[in-house]
Amino acid sequence: MVRKYAAVAITRNGIGLALKLGGLLADTEVYCYAKYSGGLEEIPGERRIFTGSVKELLPNLFRRYEAVILFFSLGAAVRLIAPLLENKTSDPAVIVIDEGGEHVISVLSGHLGGANRLTLQIAELLQSRPVITTASDVQGTFAADLLGREFGWCADSFAPMKSISAAIVNGEQVAFLQESGERDWLPAGAVLPEHVRLCGDMLELLQAPRSAAIVVTDRLLKPGEAAALGERTALYRPRSLVLGLGCNRGTPAAELEAVVMETLAELRLSPLSVRNAATAAIKGDEAGLLELCGKYGWELSLYSPEQLNSVPLDCPSEIVFKATGAYGVCEPAALLSSGSSQLLLSKKKSGNVTIAVARVTYTG
Repeated sequence: MVRKYAAVAITRNGIGLALKLGGLLADTEVYCYAKYSGGLEEIPGERRIFTGSVKELLPNLFRRYEAVILFFSLGAAVRLIAPLLENKTSDPAVIVIDEGGEHVISVLSGHLGGANRLTLQIAELLQSRPVITTASDVQGTFAADLLGREFGWCADSFAPMKSISAAIVNGEQVAFLQESGERDWLPAGAVLPEHVRLCGDMLELLQAPRSAAIVVTDRLLKPGEAAALGERTALYRPRSLVLGLGCNRGTPAAELEAVVMETLAELRLSPLSVRNAATAAIKGDEAGLLELCGKYGWELSLYSPEQLNSVPLDCPSEIVFKATGAYGVCEPAALLSSGSSQLLLSKKKSGNVTIAVARVTYTG
């Protein structure tokens, strides 16, 4: 079983509290300093005993776990983790808890690493006081570098995030445009600051007074738009596109991939916004399709002939019906999977592959 969290304690009281947390927080592995771990066998919970120094132990924990929870002083924790820090996108979350269990402190990777969220969860389990110091959390607004994370959104680049976060928490004018994706991205309990302006379209955003911008879209920006937006812009890709795919038996993954990427480029859509692929159930064992989806982490949604035939088609195919029992594959599969009533791209045939593209419609 893979554990996500490592709890490390070096005092008798700390070890007892760490073992308690290990019993309450799933996927936690507890590391106990050997010198003070005796006599605590009555406290249930799996534990690892270490005899060396914490300094020798931590590098391995940093590589193996999503979060490291330290049951000793904040000052000692800072000194120990300082030589291990690389960057905010790869460092694990680090949380410090005093051995009395009074305070749970988010120390490192509060946003991207999830330390703030985990701090609140642990504080509730231990009936402790959470300590979170990141400005966006303190102000009750949203974090620019976590936008839509629960939905699988990803940013083209994290380079401008620090600058945009500073603009949000310092009251600078920020223009926000959402063209696609889930609408309920604002965290529960958070409020949209008055200085963040929601724009209806790209023209309004480009004309709005702003020191920074956030754009949520599945389309590739036009060269003029990208230049006008400037470097202080975050470009988020929601998972809002569905690929309806059909192919002849034995079509290699490389051919499928080439058609997909060529098609998305023609439509000026980002591959990062593909949510999933969809096809006929009879293609569920197609090696090329499975390889392509595995490479990009796309789910492959499968539909029976009855489901596919429930979607009206402009050009039903008798040839496809003889092979699959359905009068079409890529178009109805894309519509069924996306929940949309119209396609961004009707069936296109290229070599051994047919492809259709639909956009998921979100309300709110």
